[in-house]
Amino acid sequence: MAQYELLLPKMGESVAEATVIKWVKQPGDSIDLDDTILEIATDKVDSEVPSPVAGKLVKQLFAADEVAQVGDVIAIIETAGGDNSAVETPKVEEKVETIPGIEQLPSDNKVVATDFSASERFYSPLVKSIAAQENIPLAELDTIKGSGADGRLNKDDLLDYIANKNGGSFATKTVILTPPAPPANEIEIPKSAPVSETVSSNKTSTTSVNGADEIIEMDRMRKLIADHMVMSKTTSPHVTSFVEADVTNMVLWRNKVKNSFEKRENEKITFTPIFVEAVAKAIKDFPMINVSVNGTQIIKKGNINIGMAAALPSGNLIVPVIRNADQLNLVGLTKAVNDLAARARNSKLKPDETQGGTFTLTNVGSFGNVMGTPIINQPQVAILAVGAIKKKPAVLETEHGDVIAIRHMMFLSLSYDHRVVDGSLGGMFVRRVADYLESWDLNREI
Repeated sequence: MAQYELLLPKMGESVAEATVIKWVKQPGDSIDLDDTILEIATDKVDSEVPSPVAGKLVKQLFAADEVAQVGDVIAIIETAGGDNSAVETPKVEEKVETIPGIEQLPSDNKVVATDFSASERFYSPLVKSIAAQENIPLAELDTIKGSGADGRLNKDDLLDYIANKNGGSFATKTVILTPPAPPANEIEIPKSAPVSETVSSNKTSTTSVNGADEIIEMDRMRKLIADHMVMSKTTSPHVTSFVEADVTNMVLWRNKVKNSFEKRENEKITFTPIFVEAVAKAIKDFPMINVSVNGTQIIKKGNINIGMAAALPSGNLIVPVIRNADQLNLVGLTKAVNDLAARARNSKLKPDETQGGTFTLTNVGSFGNVMGTPIINQPQVAILAVGAIKKKPAVLETEHGDVIAIRHMMFLSLSYDHRVVDGSLGGMFVRRVADYLESWDLNREI
């Protein structure tokens, strides 16, 4: 029998680590080629790791909720044939992760190696690396309380500990709240216990809970969304501009072509690819909306990669990205939108497919809302919300005078980063998107 070392696969240029969600196969289980071994999660999407070989799972090297780096050996699989030597696996260049808030040690400084075998506690490679950088001895490491499974110490636990130890040099630190004794008919608890949150003052809000209330712990994705939204609001001064568009021609055109389009392309054409096309055209007209900010530098993006916010069955949101949207025709955009939306709903997106967006579109109208004030998807500087299309009376100018007619109307709202996008640019951009939608050709061929 030979042993195959299963490595955490490369999941994209910008993805360096993943968290083990659960093991689908257990030690002793038989494995066929391409069987799913485990489920992992990056900061954006959940993925499955298939087996490149057939055999039997011998050992799991990472437990659930532990973080593995790309290239780490995560499991041992026993395969038929050969001798007992391990199958050669690709060598991965070892990289030291840069941890925000931790000054990296110069290359000529010596870090004392720690013998972790002396501890009965499991530490992931990332935790060991941080401990080595900060010269935290094993005896001290063993005393730090962990929030992972079975009390395991994870990266955030250690960073919080270091922040508190260094006098709060990090923006994030862990606060353990001990509330006063509650009245007999209710209890007073922190929003989550223990609380790990950004602390801006000594005051920490609490909420009153009685026996009729249910306490629901946020899932992993909801925690990530919460952190990302708070970070965006504290990073970018948000301003929102609104326009109302008459999209009657667009609606009538889609109604006219949707059946023949589906029959020909085997795809349903929704309004989303039409919105994406209009946004891509407007970005070409106003390229300074397609930027990001790095300190005092404005980075003008060379590609137009449009993210589309998609609601998941769990109620969470994810933003898959249509790359080079300006280079696709309406058929290509329709297929890209449908493919990404379907795979998002089924948790089949690849990590790279949620990375690299330069502008985001969100359709609040799909929930019946007429308008919204969306939060910018960092590090972008603008996000467009399209509302529900409603039939409304509107004034039309004709050669015979003004008339009132029933028209299909829709609100568009653009939230933008006022550090780099002024009201004139934001207002002109959202107006231009509306102009493209309003001037839709009823006789357009597709």
